[in-house]
Amino acid sequence: MTKQISSGTVHKVPPDLRKELTSDSKALAKWEDLTPLARNEWICWVISVTWEETRRDHVKRVRSELKEGMRRPCCWYGCSHRKDKLVSPSVQAVLARRSKLK
Repeated sequence: MTKQISSGTVHKVPPDLRKELTSDSKALAKWEDLTPLARNEWICWVISVTWEETRRDHVKRVRSELKEGMRRPCCWYGCSHRKDKLVSPSVQAVLARRSKLK
């Protein structure tokens, strides 16, 4: 049986992040205390990376940074998958630079 865990506004919690959060009751309590929008940003921060090693690092960091009191990923431009708001010009510029690097 899978333990119930709250998702974000757009994204569902992926299995690797679910496993990490449910393995630590303090991290899970912090997760459940977040708003759906904040949870969405953490999830998107995890799934938006290219390299598997980076993703594993992000999953671990969600757990540790939540326990340190962080409520959103630091220095991240935000979820570009949300359809309820326009992507800001600054975020568009970051995404354009990233697409040129791939």
